[in-house]
Order: sequence, then C-alpha cells, then structure tokens
Amino acid sequence: MASFRFLHCADLHLDSPLRGLEADAPAEKIRGATREALANLVDYVIENRLEFVVAAGDLYDGDWQDWRTGHFLVGQIARLSRERIPFIAIRGNHDAESVITRRLELRGEFTRMLDHRRPETFRLASLPVSIHGQSFATKAVTENIARGYPAPDPDRFNIGLLHSSIDGREGHANYAPCTLEQLRDHGYDYWALGHVHEREILSHDPWIVFPGNLQGRHINETGQKGASLVTVTDGKVVDAAPISFDTVQWARIPVVLTADADEEIALAQVRAALSAAFERANGRLLAARISVSGACVAHDSFSRDLGAAREKIRGEALNVAGPGMIWTETVEIATTAPAKVTEQRERPDAIGQLIRALETIGDDVVLDDIRTYAAAMLDKSNPLRQAIGDQHAATNDALSRDLIRRARELLLGSMAE
Repeated sequence: MASFRFLHCADLHLDSPLRGLEADAPAEKIRGATREALANLVDYVIENRLEFVVAAGDLYDGDWQDWRTGHFLVGQIARLSRERIPFIAIRGNHDAESVITRRLELRGEFTRMLDHRRPETFRLASLPVSIHGQSFATKAVTENIARGYPAPDPDRFNIGLLHSSIDGREGHANYAPCTLEQLRDHGYDYWALGHVHEREILSHDPWIVFPGNLQGRHINETGQKGASLVTVTDGKVVDAAPISFDTVQWARIPVVLTADADEEIALAQVRAALSAAFERANGRLLAARISVSGACVAHDSFSRDLGAAREKIRGEALNVAGPGMIWTETVEIATTAPAKVTEQRERPDAIGQLIRALETIGDDVVLDDIRTYAAAMLDKSNPLRQAIGDQHAATNDALSRDLIRRARELLLGSMAE
C-alpha cells in the first residue's frame, strides 16, 4: 500500500471574538492570530507538498455574520486547490451555529465539506484513501453519530473524521458522544478528531488523535498550538507529530519568590521566569499571566502599593523582550509576610497576642464591621452615596476580602519589624 503524509487540523475558530482584554492589549495582533495560523498551515502544506488536509470541525466561531471571515477561509482553501491538494472537512458545533457556514459553501474538485444528514465517504482519486465523516446539523448533536459511520473500504487507508469529546472531556460539551473502545473496534486506520482544544493521542492502534486547536485564544489555552502531521508508510501510521502554526502563545507564569527576596531580587526572579517563557514562545507574541507568590522580604513593599508593584513587573517584560513582544495579560500578587512573623507569633507579650488574634479573626467578622462602618459614614454624606451607588468596596465581597487580606498582612509585617 502507498506511503504519504497528510495534515490533520481542527478547531480553527476563525475570527474568534476578543473578551476581557485590557486597554493596553495588542488587540489587532490577537484578533488576527487565528487567520495568521491558518495562513501558516496552508503555507506549510504547500511548501512541504503534503498529499491532503483533513479538518475535524469548528472552522468558524459561532453565529458570525461577517462575510469577510468566510471569504478568508475560502481564499486559503483555494490556495490548496490551485496546488491540487484536497481539503476535506466536517462542520462542528460552532460551524452549525454560523450563518456564514450555512450560506457560504466550500466547493471545488479538491474541496469537500461532508454531509450533515448522514455519514459520507470521500475517496481520493490520487491515493487509496477513504475519508469518512458527518458534519453537525445543529450546534448540539447529542446522538452517537459515529455508530452510523460506514465500514472501512477494503484495500484502502481509512480515516474517520469526527467532532466529539470521546468519553467526555472536562470543559467541553459532550457532543456526538461515543467511546474510545467503539472507535478502536470500527476498523479505521486513523481517527481525526476535533472539539477538544488540547492535543492528545488517545490510541496508537489504531491512531486516535486530538490535534488541539490551531491557535490559542485566551489564557485557558496555553502553550504551542497547531496541527498533526501524519506520516503513513506502507499503509500504516508511523507518526502523528505536532506542528505549530500559532502566532500568539498564551502562558501562565508562576513565580514563587525565595524567602530572602527583597524587591530587587524579586524582580530579578520575575525577569528570569519571563525570559524562559519568552524563549519557549520562539518568536511569537507572548501573552502572559504572571502570578507572584511566596513568603518573602518583598511582601512588605509590594503590599504597600500593589499598583506600583504590578507596573514594575510589567516593566520587566520590556526588559526581557522590548516593546510588542510580551503582553502581560494579568499580574497577580499573592506574596505573604516572611517567616519572622511566625517567630513573633510565639511572643508571650501583647505583640504576640495581637498577631495571633489578627491571624485567627475570620473575614466574615471583619466584613460585618466594615460594612456597618461604611454604611454609617455614607449615611452622613448623601451626595457621596449617590455618586458611588452600591459599587463601593464595602458591598463588593471579593474586593472587600482582598482589602482585608492586604490590610492584615501589612499590619502583621509592620509588627514583625
């Protein structure tokens, strides 16, 4: 049987919307990242003369009505068609929502969107390869559509295209439910899956693969993203290697400061962690969430002005990579007082008693007192109450608890000096 290579991609989510980006975010770069990733994929396929591409759903992202999104996809697929490289796809749950998908067809001798009414088989003319699959008809397909996929064609390499979470995956709706055992027993040589955004190889005999999404879109989609390059030798899969196509890499960067870290040392440790993450991004824009923790000397200065501490940490990103290469999506500071507070806690005098009391008083007790005090102060100033409304810190539980924590730690730090 023939030997060949093909690319398996899924979850392109073209023009996925941006949510919750701060004013300094490189929005245009992030907004265009899904398009750049697809263009990178097409460039790679053409340059490496791969035989064909399969896409396991969610080419679009929900109920978009901007035709430019569809036109971009059609234009990129047309580049493959001009090179006589087939592109075979199914619709996923997000595609089924899309007005664009329903009205803008992918057509051509080398392009096929498989049917949503029943499983369909597309047989390549240039290779003994049969590609079986079924598109989503609606955004919530809850039946086991893989059960109806046809038996494998004899003497051909059989690929199953399926958009499903397979036995359920955390954070993903259980669409087109089926089991790993069912897919293994179906007789196909390769299952090209979509829907789950983390790369995962579920089986090697046969190969059952989630390639992950093509481009990370937010902080919960970290690390390199791309597709799987599948190598078939004498009719057998020998590898399904990850190939990165993303242009923005999201990363969570935890920095646990050492006990002796004053502000200068703390910023140096942050800088080292950022440098390592930037190196892993390999030239991509790094969108980073930095979390700084640890019992350290720097806690006192950080706690006195959290805003300034965050800006100093953001400044370290510029020191590492210069402008436009690292965007700090969020800086979280959760340091604690150094060990000397523990030593002072054991003192038998009033200082020790006060430290122990501060550590044991529950937030709820303090919150009640704060709310009572804040309400009394606001009652004395109606214009201030009207200006602030109900959004002041005393009524905001999350903010109030954070303020209590910071105030407690500042007081403890001062008493331990």
